[in-house]
Amino acid sequence: MAKKKDTLIDEAKKIKAELDELKNKKKKLDSTKKAEAKPAKKTAKKTAKKAEAKPAKKTAKKAEAKPAKKTAKKAEAKPAKKAVEKPVKAKKLTKKELEEIKRIEELTLEEELEEELSDSEIENFKIEKVDMERLTNKVCDILAERESDGMFQSELWKKLKLTSRDGSRLALKLERTGFITREKLLENNRWTYKLILKKTPISTESIVNAPCLTCTVEQKCSLDGEISPTNCQFIEDWVIIEMKKSSKSK
Repeated sequence: MAKKKDTLIDEAKKIKAELDELKNKKKKLDSTKKAEAKPAKKTAKKTAKKAEAKPAKKTAKKAEAKPAKKTAKKAEAKPAKKAVEKPVKAKKLTKKELEEIKRIEELTLEEELEEELSDSEIENFKIEKVDMERLTNKVCDILAERESDGMFQSELWKKLKLTSRDGSRLALKLERTGFITREKLLENNRWTYKLILKKTPISTESIVNAPCLTCTVEQKCSLDGEISPTNCQFIEDWVIIEMKKSSKSK
């Protein structure tokens, strides 16, 4: 019995020793596994961080810097290229368009007014606070002195102290009513008109104060009679007064 007991104890010791040996081996294996696993985790973390951080920075920099440079270069370069490479082509004008441009360039103030105003507005033209009949007679008197040579309208308007617009409308009116003719001329690189008298207007102003209209001895007046227009004192006085009036108005 003692022998059996001893053998059993020995076997138990062997089994325990084997178990201890197995435990030690397991510990060694576990330690080697940990040693192999930890660096792998660190490298994985590092690579993960690099994958998350570094490419993000580069892409951010590229997104912020590179496109801006490209757009700046494009903004600076492209318009210049377009301006150089694609000049605006002048549209070719037709013959009618060229003629119309020339006509507009040669338009005088009178012609512009003729296009703006109706016939009635020209023929019924009046200057405020001005006796138009008297003004017409004055224009005709001045032009009559120049005879067929006429007078540049700018010169005439200065003499009458009229604006160019009023003078132009007056010239149109006098032409429409047949008192003057207008001759278009190029003077000092500008188109203007020379006014020439066509006919003298009939005016009653010159005989309004004539003594013959109210003469008390009209029935006795005759060329061969004692009372005659050739020796009438009333007519002589009236003529002198009218001459003085006309000299003052000039």
